Order: sequence, then C-alpha cells, then structure tokens
Amino acid sequence: MAELAQRLSTRHLLGIKDLNKNDIELILETADTFKDVINRPIKKVPSLRDITIANIFFENSTRTKLSFELAQKRLSADIINFAASSSSVSKGETLIDTVNNILSMKVDMVVMRHPYPGAGIFLSKHIDAQIVNAGDGAHEHPTQALLDAFSIREKYGEVAGKKVVIVGDILHSRVALSNILCLQKLGAEVMVCGPTTLIPKYINTLGVKVEHNLRKALNWCDVANMLRIQLERQDIKYFPSLREYSMMYGLNKEILDSLDKEITVMHPGPINRGVEITSDVADSKQSIILNQVENGVAVRMAVLYLLASQKD
Repeated sequence: MAELAQRLSTRHLLGIKDLNKNDIELILETADTFKDVINRPIKKVPSLRDITIANIFFENSTRTKLSFELAQKRLSADIINFAASSSSVSKGETLIDTVNNILSMKVDMVVMRHPYPGAGIFLSKHIDAQIVNAGDGAHEHPTQALLDAFSIREKYGEVAGKKVVIVGDILHSRVALSNILCLQKLGAEVMVCGPTTLIPKYINTLGVKVEHNLRKALNWCDVANMLRIQLERQDIKYFPSLREYSMMYGLNKEILDSLDKEITVMHPGPINRGVEITSDVADSKQSIILNQVENGVAVRMAVLYLLASQKD
C-alpha cells in the first residue's frame, strides 16, 4: 500500500464531502495509535497542550459533547465550554458575534454543533480559527461517520467490499449522509432502508441501493446501522405511530436469529430501546454499540491532533 501523506488536505473538518480517501485513512490510522493511548494506565498525552479549544453547542448534546471533551483532555488541550441555550445567543446575538467574542480569548479551534445546515461552512469563511463540525442540522456529522467506519474496520479488518445498510430516519439524519459518503470513499456498498416517507428524494443521486423491506435488507448486509427516529426534527407525521414503525422497521432478536448469516449491529445513539432496536439486540454479542462509543474518543483525538498539527 502506498504510504499515506501525513497531513490532511483540508484546514477544517466541515463534512465528509471535503475529505478524500487518503484523509479518511490517515484519520483512522492515527486513531489506531490513540486507541492504544486511551487503553493505557496513563491515558494522557501532551500533544495539544498549547492549543485552546472552544466547544460551542447551539443544540443539546450529551454523548458527542462528552466524547469531544474527553478527547481534548486526553490530548492535554485547554477547553472552553459554551452552551448557547443559556447564553447571549438566546438574547439575539449573532453567530459571528458569539464566536468572535470567544475567539478574542485566543481560541485556536472551535468544535460546533448547530441546528442549521452549513453553519460551520459559513463560520469558516469569517473567522481564523479551525472549525470541527459536531453536527449541523440534518446535514452532516463527520466524526460520527469516521468512528462508524473505524468500528467496521476494527471488526472486519477493512471497510472495502463490506455491505452496510442504514435503517430508519434517513430524511432527518446527519449521520446517514456522512456515513454514506465515508463508506463509499472507503469502498463499501451502501443501502438505505426505511418507509418511503423517511427516504429523501435526492437519495438516488448518491449511488446507494434503496430497500423498504427490513428482512431483505438485513439478509443483504454485513452491517446494519440502526438510526434513531428523530421526532424532534419531524414537523409532520411520517408514519402512523411508533408502534407501527417498530413492527415494520424495528430490529429484534427473533429477526436477528432468523437471518441467513450473522450480521453486525450498530447504532449512533441515543437508543430508543423497543423502537428501532430491542434491548436484547442492543446488548447482544452482535452489537458493537459500546465499541462505537469508545472508538469515538480515539477518532476525535485523531481529528483534533491532525488539524492542530497543520499550524506547525
């Protein structure tokens, strides 16, 4: 295999669409090293001790925010946490004013989650700090896609040639788009599965298969990534009830055990147990959901480290 370039081709991480295959492989290989670090008795390295990172979350988040914070602490960065809901943003301050006020404290990098698609791209054109997109509306969630790819690679040795189905609320999911782009760049085949109302019209332009029958999709795949139904983003009813959705598209142990082969089950979290998957599936040996959580810290360490190293 050709040696990887040791620098990313982009100054920010705004979306998977801005990364090339080499960038993705460099992040995953760097994450291998950091996974070793976080499993040592002393889990810290001084790699980012001169870097200050602001975590700016305009939407509620628990897992992603904690994962980024832990990654930053493991790298010895200085951290500022900013929750927009309890700030001057709720008093009408603009996005640029908010961030510029934070940058005046000499911040090097901003990790931002925002409800509007493209907020990180907009910001990157107006401020000097590096931006890491921690989720922008229903658009992209690049670090989630990277940690999902890392988890598949860890399980199977490689992503290329694997068949991955993404099941559920594709329409409102930033995880789905980032995953599709990332998996395709690494050579995987991708299918989406869900009710017609939750499959976006543009899906055909992405070169993915579409299946509305869950059992057929599961028999096709090596890996099933079960998405959460995002009721908070749904302004109209896309299906009659959660119970009906669960009957058609929920994964339970009975279905899992009846398949022609053993598949791997993933979930970006948080899980609605009993809706998209049952507890006995989430906690089964075929589930790598907790591995995804652990891998998220290593992958985010890799992203922050590689972006920071461009300042040298």
